[in-house]
Amino acid sequence: MSNTLRYVMLIGVLFYFYCIFYFLKKKSLSLKYSLLWITTGIIMGIIALFPQIIYVFVKLIGIQTPVNGLYAICIFMMMLILISLTSIVSKQTERIKNLTQYIAILEKDVREITDDKTTIKKKE
Repeated sequence: MSNTLRYVMLIGVLFYFYCIFYFLKKKSLSLKYSLLWITTGIIMGIIALFPQIIYVFVKLIGIQTPVNGLYAICIFMMMLILISLTSIVSKQTERIKNLTQYIAILEKDVREITDDKTTIKKKE
């Protein structure tokens, strides 16, 4: 791996961490969800600092060039992030559905109570 690529990766990782901490500070990103992003940044930082890891990975997998191995690692990390985000969205969708049903039941109960009160007032 060339030194230029290493420097670009290190600058990219630093910018990446800046963005994560910026979003955490503005409370645009929840801490529990940011841990996956931080872990990914740490892995990319380790790879940028110790490029020998790429060479070992490339030899184990049988990829021809180290840059292709770097792309493979990046794609794998993106897939992990996408899977975790899909899981989060699925859980949130289920929670929204349950809350909507709960609110509908409460509204029905409130209507029944107000109808009962108006019925009682009319009888008096």
